[in-house]
Amino acid sequence: MVKTKTRTLWTFAITSLALFMVTLDNLVVTTALPVIRRDLHATLQGLEWTVNAYTLTFAVLLLTGAALGDRFGRRLLFTIGIGLFTAASAAAALAPSIGALDAARAIQGIGGAIVTPLTLTILSAAVPAEKRGLALGAWGGIGGLAVAIGPLVGGAVVQGLSWQWIFWLNVPLGLLLMPLAWRNLSESHGSARQLDLPGLGLASAGLFGVVWGLVRANSLGWTSAEIVAALAGGAALVALFVLWELRTETPMLPMRFFRNRTFALTNVSSLFMYFGMFGSIFLLAQFFQTVQGYSPLQAGLRILPWTAMPIFVAPIAGALSDRIGGHRLMGVGLALQAIGLGWIAAISSPTMPYSAIVAPFFISGIGMALFFAPVANVVLSAVRPEEEGQASGANNAIRELGGVFGVAVLASVFSHYGGYTSGAAFVDGLTPAVWIGAALVGVGALAALAIPSRRRKHAPEVALESA
Repeated sequence: MVKTKTRTLWTFAITSLALFMVTLDNLVVTTALPVIRRDLHATLQGLEWTVNAYTLTFAVLLLTGAALGDRFGRRLLFTIGIGLFTAASAAAALAPSIGALDAARAIQGIGGAIVTPLTLTILSAAVPAEKRGLALGAWGGIGGLAVAIGPLVGGAVVQGLSWQWIFWLNVPLGLLLMPLAWRNLSESHGSARQLDLPGLGLASAGLFGVVWGLVRANSLGWTSAEIVAALAGGAALVALFVLWELRTETPMLPMRFFRNRTFALTNVSSLFMYFGMFGSIFLLAQFFQTVQGYSPLQAGLRILPWTAMPIFVAPIAGALSDRIGGHRLMGVGLALQAIGLGWIAAISSPTMPYSAIVAPFFISGIGMALFFAPVANVVLSAVRPEEEGQASGANNAIRELGGVFGVAVLASVFSHYGGYTSGAAFVDGLTPAVWIGAALVGVGALAALAIPSRRRKHAPEVALESA
């Protein structure tokens, strides 16, 4: 019993630390973007790809990472993924140009896509069923905290050292985690299945085409041949991906999952949550430096009332999710996030005092924590235990795609209405962009509240319902 408990604690510590490291890199660069723009002479498009190169490869390959772990061993692939992420972090730190940095970020995303879904399946297998809600709530809170404090960590490191160190810090941590994982994690496998390479190719090419078009549309014009071809071709490939997944015997993303209202609506709410949050933070982190003249660390500290809330709220929300319903917590959290973003959009101005924005930051932070804590358990409640790897991979992929589209769309709105030429021009672009983010997070709240109330079913019950 003691040995089992010790192994469970090791599993939680290793998977949580790996999740924190990988997830932190979603937004750790946001506070560094103004410095990177100056040092590497980057355009707005280059800065978008600094965020989106990571999140796009991360999102597209999550399902493949889960499938590789199920087939070849979760501990083995988890260790390989950490190694790849660590090597790419060193390459990002050494990048001499914005193109090299974006390429390294894309490889980081591949490593993160292998690690992230396996943290959930490895942890889920190691924790007793009666404690799963608490463990997965803490897991979700840690992931949410990593996303939330990314701007603060980035600002502190950039000001204290240099922007390259936001990537160098991953290297010793990755080198520590690899032997710890190999020694202390139990090897496990999922249901053996073939890799869906055609599905992977269609999804990757389609999503890349859509994001490429969104990022470049304002500079080239929405009616230019390149943009029309990228958007139309990407959408067609995504449609072909759905058709392929419906007919293949070994789908990367089983479309039957979406017949379950809990699974479908949870993923809709995740998509819109990350859309509004990523897109808004991408712009707000720059607002404090570009418009109001704060240093990277000062900018990160001013976002702290938003980012610190998961530390206090997420553990409580995780413990309560099994009692009062995770979907209710998610719905309330998304509603609070939408209110906070709308408030920010309504009061934004170049000379806005910081005191005016503290209250909406607090509201947004509480909302973010209420969403992060229960979402993993709600997703897994919709599938059979042997399908958890695919389900968690799908949820992670969809929410990361929400972040990709959030940065691309809100940056496009920002550049259409404003720009970097003056503080007033920046706010002219910021205000409509954040309003759009708030509106879509509100749609996510409605989706979460529409999730049916239900307890997790045992495998025979789920199989009977499916039949």
